[in-house]
Amino acid sequence: MRIQFPPAGPGSTGRRRALIAGPLLLIAAIMAADLLSGPDIHLGPLLIAAPALTAAFGGKRLTAFIGALAVGGQIALGVIFGRTATADHQTQTGALFLAVCFIVAFRALRERHEQALDRARWVADVAQKVLLKPLPSRIGPLELASEYAAAEAEAQIGGDLYAAVRARGATRVLIGDCRGKGLNAVGDAALLLGAFRAAAHRFPPLARLVAHLHNTVYWDAEEPADELAAGESFVTAAVLEIPDDRPLVHLVSCGHPPPLIVRDGEVTTLAVSDPDLPFGLGTPTTEDDYEPEAFAFHDGDLLVLYTDGVIEARDPRGNFYPLAERLASWNEREPQRLIQRIRQDLLAHVGGSLDDDAALVAIRRVPL
Repeated sequence: MRIQFPPAGPGSTGRRRALIAGPLLLIAAIMAADLLSGPDIHLGPLLIAAPALTAAFGGKRLTAFIGALAVGGQIALGVIFGRTATADHQTQTGALFLAVCFIVAFRALRERHEQALDRARWVADVAQKVLLKPLPSRIGPLELASEYAAAEAEAQIGGDLYAAVRARGATRVLIGDCRGKGLNAVGDAALLLGAFRAAAHRFPPLARLVAHLHNTVYWDAEEPADELAAGESFVTAAVLEIPDDRPLVHLVSCGHPPPLIVRDGEVTTLAVSDPDLPFGLGTPTTEDDYEPEAFAFHDGDLLVLYTDGVIEARDPRGNFYPLAERLASWNEREPQRLIQRIRQDLLAHVGGSLDDDAALVAIRRVPL
């Protein structure tokens, strides 16, 4: 019989031995107690605790192995006390054997469920890499880094999104947050990312690109696959254009939290004077409905984009995460290190578990 040990991990060898030793010691202790208590007290049925304990951490083969030892121990006690032919002992042994069979069967079912869950995680991981492609570390004069953290413990993808496209001497960046959670939000994210990637590299005027994105979400929301979602699909988003040859960033904000710029230790909020409605709300639009605003973005400046899952994350006392204060107090200049520091600090702030998906993008302009 091939014994299946618990999964490997940090200090796994010592932990495996300790875990397996527990049921073995339990069998030995129960048998010793039965021997010491004499022939009139039967403790053998307690041996079922050993395979039950094993099923909590071991596979079906290890559970069956420990169960066989438990049944063997029960038979050995009958031989020692000369009661193997009694109806009482035979009934106890039969009941112990059946209980072991049930435990092994349930452990096998659990293994099948775990394998199915592993496959689902793998599919989700592949879907994330296709849907939410990691941003390149360098585009033209820009260094970039991104991070996505799902609220659901087992989730890999959600409704937050970001993308960057290179086109004709400029870089266009999108960050957004789809309303709600689950498959509807994932579908909206996939729709918007596809529309952005298909249109942005053709380099239409920024206002025309934003109108195209809004109309894409609007018309999809008008005819949803799920009738219950009718009129409820919208996406908050910020669309940016960063030219290579000018120290500027052009911004259209559609109901999205304003980006932040870190310059010489000071944090500036890029708040547009007239924010537009989120994508999908209102009526179809044209490029005349949008007016990009320009903000200074010099060499060495660090631009931080984020979704509301970051700034609305609360600590146990109900305090929101102070992103701007953190950026002003740190001295991180490299985008990837900054993103990782924000992620670690954010998880520490909320106690390790987010209530909403969170996405982050950091962009630094460097000399060409």
